[in-house]
Amino acid sequence: MTGLTRRTALALGAAAALAGPLRAQATGRVVIVGAGFGGAACARALRRVAPGVAVTVVEQAPDIVTCPFSNLVLGGLRQMVEITHGLDGLRAAGVEVIAGRAAGIDPVARTLTLEGGAVLAWDRLVLSPGVDLKWGAIPGYDEAAAEVMPHAWKAGPQTALLRAQLQAMADGGTVVIAPPMDPSRCPPGPYERASMIAHYLTQTKPQSRIVIVDAKDSFSKKGLFEEGWAALYPGMIRWVPFSENGGVLGVDAASRTVETAFETFRGDVVNIIPPQRAGAIAFAAGLTGGGDWCAVDNATFESAVAPGVHVLGDAAAMGDMPKSGFAAASQGQACAAVLAAALDGAAPPDVLTMNTCYSLIGPGWGISVAGVYRPGEDGLLHAVEGAGGVSPAGAGPSFRLAEAAHGASWYAAITAGLWG
Repeated sequence: MTGLTRRTALALGAAAALAGPLRAQATGRVVIVGAGFGGAACARALRRVAPGVAVTVVEQAPDIVTCPFSNLVLGGLRQMVEITHGLDGLRAAGVEVIAGRAAGIDPVARTLTLEGGAVLAWDRLVLSPGVDLKWGAIPGYDEAAAEVMPHAWKAGPQTALLRAQLQAMADGGTVVIAPPMDPSRCPPGPYERASMIAHYLTQTKPQSRIVIVDAKDSFSKKGLFEEGWAALYPGMIRWVPFSENGGVLGVDAASRTVETAFETFRGDVVNIIPPQRAGAIAFAAGLTGGGDWCAVDNATFESAVAPGVHVLGDAAAMGDMPKSGFAAASQGQACAAVLAAALDGAAPPDVLTMNTCYSLIGPGWGISVAGVYRPGEDGLLHAVEGAGGVSPAGAGPSFRLAEAAHGASWYAAITAGLWG
């Protein structure tokens, strides 16, 4: 058994452990804010393991446009329609879906208030609101500037805008990408983005170049990305680490420039990915304790400050577990077992969650990192030793092709399972 196959088998075993026993006697009402990876996974799993529990999902968007695979839209390998998913599958699974925006939480009265004044009662509340961007964290970068220098870190119109700018750019142009410090949504995402843009440019504008002005001195799967860049896009991508740029001091949308301590970078297309924090409802409810992320009991996902409220996915601080769609879905399934047990008057089950992050460097050139996580004595999720790993360096074309196929298969399976 190869190292990757072994890691995959362990990860699949971890996923199977999330289902939990059927809790046919469990009753009550669970309200879930957010129909993305975490919220949809929790809703679908809860309907399976506790069919007597009423499940309501509140979602402000008519469709879910996934951040996973949105970089492939930029590279011309996918269309927007292929990463856009409706909510009828959730309804067909017996989940009530309410269109609206969550505005406030009363953990004592156990109610959720929506914009417009509607009030929903709950026995357990789950928040999976994703991230909000920290406007103003980078001087000069606000919502107006994002219409000139798109972030595209929430998939949808911003993805389409960045794609259109790449298409309009003349051959020989420069694309500047400015990734944030960690923690942030999808740590390898900016580097897959650079890869996909490079793929598009090699096909249509081969004299162009990409400059990555990073807030970090390293990043997830760095060696594997650099190996792929050297093979597929030699000389096209320049990575400038924090130690060589000194940090972004500000941006100017009018001139499309990024000023750092050591150099000013000008791009024909500029992609600023600003720092992030938990979604707005988490702040409105006071769940972040003055920080950027929600503190939760990593064994139950229950808020440290609001009993009965559970937080999933990107919005929560989850120890070693990164912020990704795969991770959020895994947490959602585990949280469903926790909720079902609580509503059945039983002790919470042991939590075992997993993450696999696939990245595409070029067509047929995939890489991945995988991990399995369980709560430690400090209450935080820690990687299980020997139950994960990274794609090997120097692997041959057939291996990279298989990884790319695994990533595509994962996306097809999870989107069908959550929203199909």
